[in-house]
Amino acid sequence: MRPPPDGAESSYRASGVDYLVLDAAKRRAIEAAAATMDLPRRRGARVVEESIGEPASLLEIGPLRLAVVLECLGTKSLIAGEVEAALGVDRFSDVGVDAVAAVVNDLCCVGALPLTLNAYFATGSASWYSGTRHRSLVAGWRRACEAAGAAWVGGESPTLAGIVEPDAVDLAGSALGVVPDGAPSWLGSRLEPGDEIVLVASSGLHANGASLARRVASQIEGGWGAPLSSGRLYGEAVLDPSVLYVRLVEALQRDPSVEVHYASHVTGHGLRKLMRAARRLSYRVSELPAVPEVLGFVAEAAGLSEREAYGTFNQGVGLALFAASGHGEAVRELAGSLGYDAVVGGRVEDGPRQVVLEPIAVTFGADELALR
Repeated sequence: MRPPPDGAESSYRASGVDYLVLDAAKRRAIEAAAATMDLPRRRGARVVEESIGEPASLLEIGPLRLAVVLECLGTKSLIAGEVEAALGVDRFSDVGVDAVAAVVNDLCCVGALPLTLNAYFATGSASWYSGTRHRSLVAGWRRACEAAGAAWVGGESPTLAGIVEPDAVDLAGSALGVVPDGAPSWLGSRLEPGDEIVLVASSGLHANGASLARRVASQIEGGWGAPLSSGRLYGEAVLDPSVLYVRLVEALQRDPSVEVHYASHVTGHGLRKLMRAARRLSYRVSELPAVPEVLGFVAEAAGLSEREAYGTFNQGVGLALFAASGHGEAVRELAGSLGYDAVVGGRVEDGPRQVVLEPIAVTFGADELALR
């Protein structure tokens, strides 16, 4: 398999994130999991095998379609700790939002709406809970659950000395969701040539690329206190909380006049994620949203080309919605009415599995995204 964009891949590898290794491990786990798919049948449930490998998995129990997902935040919590030390600002509330968004946005990709959410806060020492950090984290987590309409029903908070550093916290969560009665599941089989690609804006880094962002902070003058062109400090902008797309997905699933076939949460692998579905289709993008200032700053400081940046970061695209032909503008208008910026940026075509980004003359081939 050809590696992802060279500069981005080597920069990420130097930060400790190697997608070639990680994606191979994911595929190995999916292969092992396949042997268990029939087990729930004896209890009256059926795993929708087509959903395996999607951001969330579906389970049918009679007419009820439930979705489950487990997701972690990654190393963005380390940025919050470093920014607190460098700038004296507690942003763990926003990190709480990030963690919940990483979970529920994945859940939404199959057309499911979150019902409950469990939290995982792992620390290296009980001393992490001193000061304001935990109060801020809990406040942000609650705020995001309220925005997503999900009940925070429990979780786990182990102290893992020797696994987690004493002054660090590892954040993750799991969620249970439901596909609304009468609404379709959004799975790859529904994609078809002519579908319109609606690109919904991100707020910035979201939960992907934190390792590279930290590496940049260690290399530039001023570190987290380096000013951006707007005058904002680098550390402040990196910690802008992720966008939660639940309200938009719920509105789409409740509106029978708007037809959506698929969705992709644009996180790791950047806009290569537009071809996440296991389909031999081409995704041609003719218009891209503006790149958030902080992502442009990171890409420039890391020496990434446009191809490398778009193959690594979300570059301003937080969620891609694949609407039926003629429905893209309705999706965009509905997004705008709810406060989301979006563009009808492209179209699904017959052809090889690839993503073609026309505005920057970049094409990502099938061998640059192999998640299953």
